[in-house]
Amino acid sequence: MDGIPCLRVQSCHAQELKRSLQSRGFLDRSRCFVKDSDGSVLLPILHSSLVHLDVQSPANSSIGEIVWRKCPVKSKKTKGRTGGKLEKILEEFLESYGEVLTEELRRDLPRSFQLHGDLAILGDGCFTLPVWKKMEDQLWSAVSGALGVKRLATMGRISKNGFRSPVVTMLLGEHSWVTHVDNGIRYEFDVTKCMFSAGNITEKLRVAALDCTGETVVDLYAGIGYFTLPYLVHAKASHVHACEWNPDAVEALQKNLQANKVSERCTIHQGDNRQLQLSDVADRVNLGLIPSSEDGWPVACMLLKKNTGGVLHIHHNVTSPLQTAEDVIQRDSGKKADKEAWQAWADHAANRIASLLKDLTGATWRTNVQHIERVKSYAPHVHHVVLDLECRPS
Repeated sequence: MDGIPCLRVQSCHAQELKRSLQSRGFLDRSRCFVKDSDGSVLLPILHSSLVHLDVQSPANSSIGEIVWRKCPVKSKKTKGRTGGKLEKILEEFLESYGEVLTEELRRDLPRSFQLHGDLAILGDGCFTLPVWKKMEDQLWSAVSGALGVKRLATMGRISKNGFRSPVVTMLLGEHSWVTHVDNGIRYEFDVTKCMFSAGNITEKLRVAALDCTGETVVDLYAGIGYFTLPYLVHAKASHVHACEWNPDAVEALQKNLQANKVSERCTIHQGDNRQLQLSDVADRVNLGLIPSSEDGWPVACMLLKKNTGGVLHIHHNVTSPLQTAEDVIQRDSGKKADKEAWQAWADHAANRIASLLKDLTGATWRTNVQHIERVKSYAPHVHHVVLDLECRPS
C-alpha cells in the first residue's frame, strides 16, 4: 500500500497506545499525531514495524485499526533533517576507521527497534555488511550510546521449537532479563527465551476492563502472564489457573505473579494442557493461542462449570476473501467482507463447542456469540480475532 501507516484509535485510548508503541520502537517519531474529523486519533507507525515486529490492527473499530494516509504532517522536531542521532554518530564512528557512510551502509542501519528499559533490540536486517565486522568491538557501544541504552541485542525469526521462543542474541550487556510495564502491570522476562507481544495491548486492556469478581478463570496458554495478570490485577478474578508448557515462560510467570503481588490467587500448571487434571471449575476460559486454539477446545469444555457454564474467550486467525481494488477504494465493502468471515468462523466455533459439550455431559447446551474482537491483522485479509462465547446448559 502507498502512504504512511497509522493506527486509528479512539481518543480515550490514544495516550496508552502511544506510550506502548513508543516504548516498543513502533512509533514513527518523525510524524505528528493527527486528530481525524470523526474525533479519532491517528498515530503514525513505522513501515518496518508492521512487517518485522508484527504490529498490526489492535482491536476492532471501537478501539483501533490500521489505516494508510498519503502524507501525515512531519514532526517539527524532525522536519528538514536527513538523519537522526544514530546516523550522525555512526557517520563520525565510520570516519574514525577511515570509512564513509555510503548510501549502501545507510540502508543497512536499523530503522526500528524494541525498547525494554535500558535494553534495545534491533531487527535482524541491519548491520549485515562486512565493513561492520572489523569494528564490532566498538560498534555496539556507539549504537547503544546513540539509542540511550546500556544493553543491546538483535532479533531474528521466531524459533520452531514448539515454544515459539524468540531468536534473540545479546550484543552488549551482561544479562538479558528486562522489565516492561503495561497498564500498570509489571512484566519481567528473559528476551532471549520469552516473547512479549505488544500488538495484544488493546486485548489486554479489554480483559482488564472485565468484572471477574468471584470468578475462577483458566488461562490455557498463559505464557509470561499476558492475560493471566490482567485477569488478576484489574479484572479481580478470584483465582486463575495458568497453564504453560514452556519452562522459561513459567519461570517468568512466577516472577511476575510475585512482582504484582497476586501469587496467592494463581495456580500454575506446567506442561501440556491436554493432560490437565482439572475439570468443572471455570467461569471463564481464555484460549489465547494463534493461529488456532482448536486443540484446546475439548479441554476448555471440560473445565467449564457443569451446572452454570461460563464464557470462552477463543483466539483464532481468520482469513477473509481477498479484496479487490474496488474493495480497497470502498473501505466499508472490505470491512463487511471481513466481518462476514469472522461471523462465519464464530458460528462454526459455537456449533462445534455445543457439540463437544453435549458429548462431554450428555446434556444440551446453548452457545451464544457475545462479541467478536479484532486484535491484529497480519495481512489485508488475515486477522487475529477473539470470540467471546457464552456457554450455558439448557
